[in-house]
Amino acid sequence: MVNLSICVPVRNSGRTLAATLTSILEQDNAFQVIVLDNASTDDTFRVANLHRDSRVRVIRNREPLPTGENWNKAVSLATGRLVKVVCAGDILLPGALDKQLEVMGDHGIAVCASKFQVVDAAGQVERDGLGLANLLGQRDSRSLMRSIVRRGPSEFGPTATAMFRRADFSRVGGFRGDLVLPMDVDLLARVSALGHFYGMAESLAAWRDSRFNRCGDIATAAKLGELLRFQHRLRREYPQLIGPATILGGDLRLARIAVDRLRARAAAALLRRPELLR
Repeated sequence: MVNLSICVPVRNSGRTLAATLTSILEQDNAFQVIVLDNASTDDTFRVANLHRDSRVRVIRNREPLPTGENWNKAVSLATGRLVKVVCAGDILLPGALDKQLEVMGDHGIAVCASKFQVVDAAGQVERDGLGLANLLGQRDSRSLMRSIVRRGPSEFGPTATAMFRRADFSRVGGFRGDLVLPMDVDLLARVSALGHFYGMAESLAAWRDSRFNRCGDIATAAKLGELLRFQHRLRREYPQLIGPATILGGDLRLARIAVDRLRARAAAALLRRPELLR
C-alpha cells in the first residue's frame, strides 16, 4: 500500500489538466495518482493518458455522475493512507507533498492545509499568501469551524491545499454532494472533529482564477443559499463547537455579499455597463 494517493476528479478539463498533472508528477515523493474522468465530452481523457507514468491510473465513467459522487468514487479508488484531492487547473507548488507529509506524520493531526496563490489562465501569479487567517499552526476543530462560518469556504482556497487521512474520510462518510460549492470545506470541518487541524504558513498550491473554477462568483442567489444551508447544517451537527454568535456573524457576512451584488446589478443596469458584474 502506498502512503499517499492524489485524486484528480475531472470533467471537460482538457485545457487545464496537463499543467495540473505535471505539477503533481514533478513532486519528489512516492505516491499514486487517480484521474477519474467523469464522462467528459472534450479531450480530457486523451490529455490524462498523455502522461506515461506508472504512478498514474486513469479511469473513465461511462455516464456522468453528480460531482459529489464522482469525488467519492475517486477517493474510493485510492489505496493510500493519506489523500489529497486536486482539481484540474489547480497546481501543486514544488515541495508541497514533502512538507505536508511531514506534518501528517503527527497522528494527532487529522487534516492540514496551506496558504495558496491565485494564478491567471496562463499560470502567472496574481496573488500569494492567501487564506487561513488566524488558523496557522495546530488548531482545534472549534477554531476551524468558527473560521469557516465567519469567513466562508473561499478562505481555504483550492481543495489542493489540504491533506487528510483515508480512514477519517470513511468515518465521516466522505463528500456530501448536495451542496457542491462548500463540499470540500464541509469535509475538512467534519474530519477536523476527529483530531486537530494544522495550518501551514507557506503557499503550497495555486488556485486558477475564479472564472475557471467551480467556486467563481459566489454572489448568486443559488450559491449564497448553499452557503447559508451549509453553515446552519454545521451548527446543527456540531452545536458544541459553533455557537449562535458565530452563526449570526456568518449570516451577516452572506447578507452583506448579497446587498453588494444587488448594488452592482443596479449600477450595471443604470449605466448599461455589464462589465461591472464581473
